[in-house]
Amino acid sequence: MASKRKVLAIVGPTASGKTKLAIETAKILNGEIISADSRQNYKHIPIATAVPSVEERQGIPHYFLQELNLTENFTAGEFGKAGRKIIDSIFEKGMLPLICGGSGLYIRSLIDGFFEEETRDENVRKNLYHQLKEKGKDFIYNELKEIDRIAASTMLPENTRRVIRALEVYFTSGKKISELQQQKIEISFRTVQVGLYLERKFLYDRINKRVDEMIENGLVDEVERLKSHGYDWRKYNSLNTVGIKEVFGYLEGDLEYKDMVELIKQNTRRYAKRQMTWFKADTRILWLEVKEEKSLAELAKETAYLFRNN
Repeated sequence: MASKRKVLAIVGPTASGKTKLAIETAKILNGEIISADSRQNYKHIPIATAVPSVEERQGIPHYFLQELNLTENFTAGEFGKAGRKIIDSIFEKGMLPLICGGSGLYIRSLIDGFFEEETRDENVRKNLYHQLKEKGKDFIYNELKEIDRIAASTMLPENTRRVIRALEVYFTSGKKISELQQQKIEISFRTVQVGLYLERKFLYDRINKRVDEMIENGLVDEVERLKSHGYDWRKYNSLNTVGIKEVFGYLEGDLEYKDMVELIKQNTRRYAKRQMTWFKADTRILWLEVKEEKSLAELAKETAYLFRNN
């Protein structure tokens, strides 16, 4: 029966080792991996978004990696809808769908489902972006707080795309996005979520190391190519992400090189903290501690055990 179908989700903060663990666990459970990362779905930014290489994937099929152009928008609701179709197709092949990612809203949309109807209006959106340009992010954020305090509490003023999307929904439909998102849809599977927990110092050390590796692997060159082709992180949501914004700052002369590197590390640590705040609020998550002395094979066995027994 459909109700017995079970999906595994490996969640946690950036640099916690989700990708490697998902691949190792997929080998044990005969799984295929759905990336629940709001940026890995975009082309041309594999270093900035830590997309696993073809070799690193070890023959495990992955979905939602480098499929979209940088100019495209892709909402959490759209991801959930498309992801559930892929989950069905993976089940049909007799394989296990394994979700891996740190984008909490994407995961929630996929495994719980929330409202995403056609509440789009190009003119409304253009007007909101004009207000953003003229009056700033705090003005439009405060406007959302007046209209929909619950929605505003789930996002930062800096996340202007989400703020504008919530306002667009309200001005187009007359309904609050926070209320519409409570309209759950029927989900044909249940999800076992395994969350990766790391002591703060250990996680921050891994973040710092990852940023150094991204720099060594050519992050600055990657962003420089985008800039030379006319892309700007302020214009495209796909580029409004940690690692890309700071390199643009360096290339535009606003940051010294060493300050750029330190700022990427600092902002990544802040992002990881926000991710953990989101995931800790979900009481369904089964937490697995990642320690330096624990091997990837051990973690994968523990993850498979948690999945099979819950």
